[in-house]
Amino acid sequence: MINNDILRRLRFVFDYQNAKMIKIFAKVNHEVSQELLLNMLKKEEEEGYQPCNDKTMCQFLDGLIIEKRGLREGAEIPEPVSQINNNLTFKKLRVALEMREDDIISTLALAEFNMSKSELGALFRKPGHKHFKECGDQVLRNFLAGLSVKHRGK
Repeated sequence: MINNDILRRLRFVFDYQNAKMIKIFAKVNHEVSQELLLNMLKKEEEEGYQPCNDKTMCQFLDGLIIEKRGLREGAEIPEPVSQINNNLTFKKLRVALEMREDDIISTLALAEFNMSKSELGALFRKPGHKHFKECGDQVLRNFLAGLSVKHRGK
């Protein structure tokens, strides 16, 4: 999925205002101006659109984890990865929201998307593991749609 789309959807799911989004970035010591944020939230065809790169997306997700769960005692702010994929995005959202397999499966069901525990487990394995499976856009999109139903209603 496009990082900008994920950012827009998460903003909608949690009903975050601009100031809250900027504070989430600040949790990982990343300064984002309101203008840049607004440009990242625009759609590709809109004037002023600014792509959200992988590092920035990772910083937002790490900030979301710190916002929702706090920083572990003795832990430092994580260094952002330079490349993020759907699997890592999904993992970071699972951690931020403290979701277990059953929680994720029920959230996906809210978007009328069914997945077994073994299929889900394959998404969270390390690349190179024999049962690893890449997370497709459809899975992540339906998870975000399920979160939307869960947090905002239909």
